[in-house]
Amino acid sequence: MKSNLRHLRVLLAVADQGSITRAAERCHVSQPAVTQAIRKLERQADTPLFNRTQQGLFVTPAGASLASRVRRAFALLDPALTDLAPRLCLTATAPQLQALIAMAEAENFTLAARRMGITQPTVHRAIAQLEQEAECPLFERTPHGMIGTKAAGALARAARLAFAELDQAEADIADLLGREVGHIVIGAMPLSRSYILPRAIARFRMRRPTLPVRALDGPYDDLVAGLRRGEVDFLVGALRDPAPIGDVVQHALFDDELVIVAGVHHPLLRQGGISLEELARFPWVVAMTGTPTRQHFERFFAPLGKAAPKSLVETGSMVLMRELLRASDHLGFISRLQIEPDLELGIAAKLPVEVQNATRPIGLTTRSGWVPTRAQAEFLEDIRAAIAE
Repeated sequence: MKSNLRHLRVLLAVADQGSITRAAERCHVSQPAVTQAIRKLERQADTPLFNRTQQGLFVTPAGASLASRVRRAFALLDPALTDLAPRLCLTATAPQLQALIAMAEAENFTLAARRMGITQPTVHRAIAQLEQEAECPLFERTPHGMIGTKAAGALARAARLAFAELDQAEADIADLLGREVGHIVIGAMPLSRSYILPRAIARFRMRRPTLPVRALDGPYDDLVAGLRRGEVDFLVGALRDPAPIGDVVQHALFDDELVIVAGVHHPLLRQGGISLEELARFPWVVAMTGTPTRQHFERFFAPLGKAAPKSLVETGSMVLMRELLRASDHLGFISRLQIEPDLELGIAAKLPVEVQNATRPIGLTTRSGWVPTRAQAEFLEDIRAAIAE
């Protein structure tokens, strides 16, 4: 749907005006050009977008769905285009903006061309055309590559999100036609990978056995960056206090408690009344610095001051923690739900130590104003149902 932005602007004009003639006047094009644009979009969508009547043109359900997404896309894109040059709203093309995005990420014409699967002169020409309309450079040559200006970076971010909306439009229309298009991309934090997502995906697969689901792990900051670029649909896991940035929204689902665990042969399991000082003498497996779990760990040992544990292994890997607990006297500080399968199988044990005020909210993180497709909305409901179980 993002192949021709001008056609999409014509679509909105027809949807608003209900008339080929008035849409042509509004877009400053001929009536045949309007008719041709709508027909091309309908061929792309493989379904009528308008009902033609003597009273005018009226959007079909597919046309209304597409128009809604297109409005959202241009609401994101047009302010960034206007900041550079108002005329760009009429002249900028999808290939030009895709080249801008590739250049902003690769910072090199050759790498950007390779990423897009086109020639380097084609990328160079697309950027030059945007710069000509903007009457200013968008990239500056430095020893480290072609670095985008602030305006270029803002336009690349807006274009990414606008294109994500248009991808959503294709999925919306396919769903109306009983087809499956697109995919669901989840930023999966540690607890979600071991506890929430397996149950939610199993439920989702019962209704939609073929729609691709991609669960990405990685550092929290990288997942948030992917979310803000439109590359990730939503994050599942521990929420931050405060939210990491103003253009994301957090939705709490439940509170999880943190516990101290050990291998089943750990010497502390054979004694009661374990003190902070005794705990601090053992090596620990802990979450990465800056995570909610690590902050709780540091507060737990804060009364010891400089005598807090020094021997720390920082990781988000359950596999590494499990093996360290099994093979040594390491202790772990972790979500009870995350370690629960190991506790039930008898391959780890919870120490009889109460961790005061060690609950953390678990939930969803989305882009502000994000509207899910039907499939994405179903998956979110499956997450809530899996938690309710």
